[in-house]
Amino acid sequence: MIKPACILFCRCSAGVISSEKLDQLSSCFKQLAVDVFELNDLCAFSVNEKEVLQTIMADYQKKIIVACYPRAVENLFRQAKIAWDDVAVLNFKELEPAEIEHKLQEDYDLTAGEAHYHVRDTDLKVPAWFPVIDESRCTLCGQCARFCLFGVYSYNRKSLKVINPLACKNNCPACGRTCPASAIIFPRLAEKTPLAGAEPTRAVQVPEKKGGLFVLLNERNQNRKSIFREGVVQLAEEERRKALEALKQSSRKEE
Repeated sequence: MIKPACILFCRCSAGVISSEKLDQLSSCFKQLAVDVFELNDLCAFSVNEKEVLQTIMADYQKKIIVACYPRAVENLFRQAKIAWDDVAVLNFKELEPAEIEHKLQEDYDLTAGEAHYHVRDTDLKVPAWFPVIDESRCTLCGQCARFCLFGVYSYNRKSLKVINPLACKNNCPACGRTCPASAIIFPRLAEKTPLAGAEPTRAVQVPEKKGGLFVLLNERNQNRKSIFREGVVQLAEEERRKALEALKQSSRKEE
């Protein structure tokens, strides 16, 4: 039997919000008459134990996810091939606990009471730092795959996929910084930018007809020029260099 609603609460371990704020949210949810699943954390579950998420999504009609940016969370689920139906996302990066509590009660008709509170941990032993592709913006230019040196992506002119997410190096969002369409998201990035999942301000034009190819290439070139002017490529190259150095040091320790 399908249950009416539940809350999925990401107890993010990446430090995108403070532990105090996470505790405040947990206390708030425990005082609502609803099933709550505290997941430590959502990114890791989407890679290592996606069946847990699939079961929760199938068991409830309305799913309210309290996590980071809605664009990041939706594409995280879509990339993991987890059903995305009748889902709302409340962004704890931008909303305070009192605002989230108000929305839960006023917008989703949750009432005061005692929650059925479930805490789930994943067996993933490393932080789940990896890119998420926003397919609605991706133009298949392949810039991210060419920039990444760690085998995270597979790419051809018809497809771009994250095939080896845990090969990504923690705190290295370098590939995403070079994306001219802001199609790469790192949900565990503490920034409040499109790279972390905020809505981009620049529209992406993907031509459907052959005649629009020149327009698309021109748009890419303009975007890349803008990236170079802002010094983003230099930052990305520095982040990639640090990731490579960390990998070398780790290899030396193992020897």
